Amino acid sequence: MALGVVIGQAMKHHEAFEQAVVQKEFKCLAHAVKESREDNAEARASVVAAVCWAAFACPAAITPIYDQLAAAWLGVTTLPLNTDLDNDLDFPDAPLAPAFWQTFWSVIDEKNFDAASITQAVAGLGGGVDPSMQALSENAAREHPGAQAALHRPVPGHTRLEVLEALPEGSLGAVLYRMLIDNGYDLEVLDRDAIQLANLPTALQYLNVRILQMHDIWHLAAGYSTSGSDEIAISAFQLAQFGHNYSAMFLAVVLMKSHVGLPQAFPLLLQLILEAWVHGRQTPALMEIEWEQEWHQTIDQVRSRFGIRPFQSVLPTDMLEVFGSGTRWSRLKTGWQLSRLLKRLKAGEQLYSS
Repeated sequence: MALGVVIGQAMKHHEAFEQAVVQKEFKCLAHAVKESREDNAEARASVVAAVCWAAFACPAAITPIYDQLAAAWLGVTTLPLNTDLDNDLDFPDAPLAPAFWQTFWSVIDEKNFDAASITQAVAGLGGGVDPSMQALSENAAREHPGAQAALHRPVPGHTRLEVLEALPEGSLGAVLYRMLIDNGYDLEVLDRDAIQLANLPTALQYLNVRILQMHDIWHLAAGYSTSGSDEIAISAFQLAQFGHNYSAMFLAVVLMKSHVGLPQAFPLLLQLILEAWVHGRQTPALMEIEWEQEWHQTIDQVRSRFGIRPFQSVLPTDMLEVFGSGTRWSRLKTGWQLSRLLKRLKAGEQLYSS
């Protein structure tokens, strides 16, 4: 096939997807979820279009869209504040300009699928959304039940490494200290001053500062490992917890990359994301916890006190690492396990480890 024909077909697919996102025709989202189990590319595109619209144009739609996806895929219909998307589409949204789509497709076409590379790409992509998204994201954050701490608490100061080092062995703070030292992690994932968080509106500033501080704490308290798949999962957890818009963008890109470049893995990826979404929706608001007052407690004590259930998935935690650098036997074993799960998902089985 001539290169010009290939490029022309790609452009048509791009234009069709862009129109699907802009049109916001999501009343048949549950049907699209069902059809996507059966390798239906058009149905997959409809699912991804919905999460892209929420991520890049309409943060107020994040919760109802993901709730509906979870209901259709996992059979979970008892989430708090569940919204019927079929009857409530009146959400304010931002336009998506041609310049945004040009950047979007360049990110999707990059041949990477590791969390670190996608994180870096999404950081640039987020700067290309319409300026009105900041106000839309601020309003969505203020309305989110898990983000109310942002409205009445000051922006927290920096965590001090020497404070963590002095805590008793086995405590949450001591486990965090060893996690940071042993893995070479920073106390805050990014430098809040370098990325100019002080320029954000009130709620977004607080939430983004706090997530830089507490991301690793939430790994520990909520039971997410630092594997590649759990980094994807904790993004869905954070999104459910307080509507973190960057997490919405990250997940939209991950799903789109799978839809375009690794469609056979799409059901597994959607399974993982929605399991963690439900976990986040059913876990008490972690933003409300003053974690600095809990450093001396053990992880089990913190979980018991606040009713935090550790994350569980039907998928292997280390599946990305196994296929990236595992032994031949481990790849065969994990591949066999995943092929059985895929078969069950394609048959319409709703798998959920509650």
